[in-house]
Amino acid sequence: MKMRVFLMVGIIAILISTATAIPGIATFYTQYVPSACYGNQSQGVMVAAASDTFWNGGAACGKYYNVRCTRDHNVTVKIVDHCPDCSSTIDLSREAFAKIAKPMAGIVIDIDYHQ
Repeated sequence: MKMRVFLMVGIIAILISTATAIPGIATFYTQYVPSACYGNQSQGVMVAAASDTFWNGGAACGKYYNVRCTRDHNVTVKIVDHCPDCSSTIDLSREAFAKIAKPMAGIVIDIDYHQ
């Protein structure tokens, strides 16, 4: 019985997560500079910069987002910076971008994302 409840909760969470995904565009960057959220403190390589779309005056700092390019390719990234001049929704580190698309294929891909 407990296993059924656990499975049902998991299925509902997946459905809600999929239903709240927002379409966007991802790019990647290769130059690592002090971040708007953490300065020179390393936050690893699975990180991203938020565009004005969801920066919200810095409220996005430290939040995690699941970014998906295709059904089988997604990555969870931590927002560590602001990208006010980005034409994309989210600017991923090259390492995070490589988890969902081949960087050689181009620097702009269609994605969906959710927190």
